[in-house]
Amino acid sequence: MTIKYTEDHEWIAVEGDVATVGITAHAQDALGDVVFVDLPEVGKTFAQKEVAGVVESVKAAADVYMPVSGEVTEVNEALRADPALANSDPMGAGWFFKVRLSAPDEVAALMDEAAYKAFTG
Repeated sequence: MTIKYTEDHEWIAVEGDVATVGITAHAQDALGDVVFVDLPEVGKTFAQKEVAGVVESVKAAADVYMPVSGEVTEVNEALRADPALANSDPMGAGWFFKVRLSAPDEVAALMDEAAYKAFTG
């Protein structure tokens, strides 16, 4: 599994041609207590950097951008029911959606963990 990060503070964990997407610990920290998530529709196709969802906290609302082009294959219904999962386990149970990659080469251009830490440091 390859984990990459975007400048918009999404993480993407790639396994084969499917990737899991969520917001980073840094993002949930900046947002504060997450109270609502708007997840994309299963079957919908997005281009890289297109808005795929929204996360709202007690402090702010932020768009969730598609880190790579592809089709949404699954959304995290547990997160919809309990948005606080984005705070308590942002890179685990708090994932947002899964996407089938249509342009796998886009993954290589994203940041690795060291680059993301430098970016947010």
